[in-house]
Amino acid sequence: MGFGAQRWIATLQRQCECLAILMSSAVPTRNHDAITASGRRSMLKLAQRMTNSFCAGVCVSTAHKWNNLCIGNVGEDVRIMTRKSVDDPGEPPGIVLSAATSVWLPVSPQRLFDFLRDEHLRSEWDILSNGGPMQEMAHIAKGQVHGNCVSLLRASATNENQSSMLILQETCIDEAGSLAVYAPVDIPAMHVVMNGGDSTYVALLPSGFAIVPDGSGSHGPPSNRDPNQRVSGSLLTVAFQILVNSLPTAKLTVESVETVNNLISCTVQKIKSALHCES
Repeated sequence: MGFGAQRWIATLQRQCECLAILMSSAVPTRNHDAITASGRRSMLKLAQRMTNSFCAGVCVSTAHKWNNLCIGNVGEDVRIMTRKSVDDPGEPPGIVLSAATSVWLPVSPQRLFDFLRDEHLRSEWDILSNGGPMQEMAHIAKGQVHGNCVSLLRASATNENQSSMLILQETCIDEAGSLAVYAPVDIPAMHVVMNGGDSTYVALLPSGFAIVPDGSGSHGPPSNRDPNQRVSGSLLTVAFQILVNSLPTAKLTVESVETVNNLISCTVQKIKSALHCES
């Protein structure tokens, strides 16, 4: 299921729809007058780079070498890695930490995807969103399937000492699985992008979620109603990339590792609580 033809075809179909929209002169959008047609294309390109960066950031490859860390109170089910970001205009310079973990949840992939992409429910799991409501500033569809889209969200400040924050989010779903990727973005830089400017130099460190079906429930725990039946659910991978020091030559501290570890653990717990699937 993970590497078969069905997944290849579903992914190719979704990508073809996205490329057709990206190359079209008319990009479908909701009624957001603040963004131009060229701005929508520039925003789609930025979102594409963000999702590519997310996937590369949570995978070990020859292009992105990571150093696995085993320090502090990090559990064996959480992988924390580090790398130095230098001379990349699309990333902030410094020491980057990536934390990732995968958990099984007794929730359908569609329900989990709808929960994580809903800006109105974001405060139920996003610790960094000030705990307030999110407002969708822009929405660009990326295909025929509802949920394949790019959004620009604004987190409302809950008090006078907090500034509003913009979040770029891309969500995509097909038969094989789904992704929900997001990154905080600089407000002046996004104004340039929304007016059709070059998005190459917008610095991003994306985080997000990957959801895949668990294989018709064959690996889930026995059902309470019928011990011979298994509970179907989802495999959720949660991943964060965080800049812990703006100096690439700085040394990593145990405190920064534990902060990222606590962030990912709390996020998983909040998702479980919100979906009423705590073990």
